[in-house]
Amino acid sequence: MTVRAQSIPAHHSFPEHAHDWHQVVYAISGVLTVAVKGRSFVISPEQAVWLPTGLPHRVGSLLGAKSRSLWIADEAAAGLPNGPTVFSVSVLLQALIVEAASIEGREDRDGYAGRVTGVILDQLRRARSLPAALPWPRGGLLARVCEALYANPADPRGPAEWGRVLGMSDRTLARRFQAELGMSLRSRRRRLRLFKAIELLGGGFGVTQTAMELGCGSTSAFVYAFRTDMGCSLQAYMRGREAG
Repeated sequence: MTVRAQSIPAHHSFPEHAHDWHQVVYAISGVLTVAVKGRSFVISPEQAVWLPTGLPHRVGSLLGAKSRSLWIADEAAAGLPNGPTVFSVSVLLQALIVEAASIEGREDRDGYAGRVTGVILDQLRRARSLPAALPWPRGGLLARVCEALYANPADPRGPAEWGRVLGMSDRTLARRFQAELGMSLRSRRRRLRLFKAIELLGGGFGVTQTAMELGCGSTSAFVYAFRTDMGCSLQAYMRGREAG
């Protein structure tokens, strides 16, 4: 296993690429976006993404992040996922990743680095996977809608307005969203706003500023929607982030 420490500036994205080893994409601060074919992930320091060997992907950050990427050889990856996976990062695993980065490149005379690697691999096998993917269209007109909404999550246009822009009926647009993404435009917009909320809050935005960026009618409406979608209050989520 090798570790790469890197600071990613705001509004920066690496072009699509792949690796000869498995990769764990993780940020000790800030929020990262990870895109693979058909899906996009947004991760704060409480989550990481597992990417199997050879999988094309893009990594970037809206507001900047400090990343600690792990590259793991195929022979060490027994018991780890075969596909891209978001998983929860415990306080112990976070500390181990930070420690592995701090000793990377040093001579391992007493085998300490090897023991740290072994515990990291054990923690990765025990990590809880999360249903945190944001479905992404394969391309075409739906991608145009999703890209516009990602750039401006406050965009209020519904199926009828987008249908006129794209030259199709609102019913046709609704059917295409359901067939390709498994959800309606409204449901995907709601999930996108949750992802953007995590991204903005992790990047240092305040609650009111985040609510405005997302186009919420009020801060209280944003707080209610966050609790409904995340299953915990915004205050509890922020306390968890600070404790981590």
